[in-house]
Amino acid sequence: MDKYERIGRELIHKGAIIDYYQDTIRIPNGNTAKWDYIKHKGAAAVVAVKEDGRILMVRQFRNALDRETLEIPAGGLNGAEEPTDAAAARELEEEAGYTAGRLELLLSIRTTVAFCDEKIDIYVATDLKRSHQHLDDDEFLDVETYSIEDLIKMIYDCRIQDGKTVSALLAYYNKYVRK
Repeated sequence: MDKYERIGRELIHKGAIIDYYQDTIRIPNGNTAKWDYIKHKGAAAVVAVKEDGRILMVRQFRNALDRETLEIPAGGLNGAEEPTDAAAARELEEEAGYTAGRLELLLSIRTTVAFCDEKIDIYVATDLKRSHQHLDDDEFLDVETYSIEDLIKMIYDCRIQDGKTVSALLAYYNKYVRK
């Protein structure tokens, strides 16, 4: 045997954002192994670039880290059928209070491939127009703006550690700013 074969999948917990499964896998030597698998509904994020080149960021409390983080606006899809560009536009307005005249796909990332299938499509938003935030009842965040150079410095100073934000800002910098 030279491949892996899933021979079982058991739902352990169904959550609002993720479903947690335990898979039984036949491994290449013929033995079986139990592996955790997290099914995620998917997400979209946006690097929102103001006319002056500054980037909109959101500062919010993250329970898993027990602290605030600085991130690009992002959020989960409302369903597997929702287009990610629509989700990115929605999250930009909900979280940052802006609409975009233009959205362009920058990159897609898989956040934690060892045990989770989460995919985040990340867009660049330009031609921004001020709107108003539509925060969820349990959402409290501040919108801040930074130069891309300051954000890159924060990445390398380990002050920005969120994977989607790091990936997005470095990709944006390399594609649009660095000459």
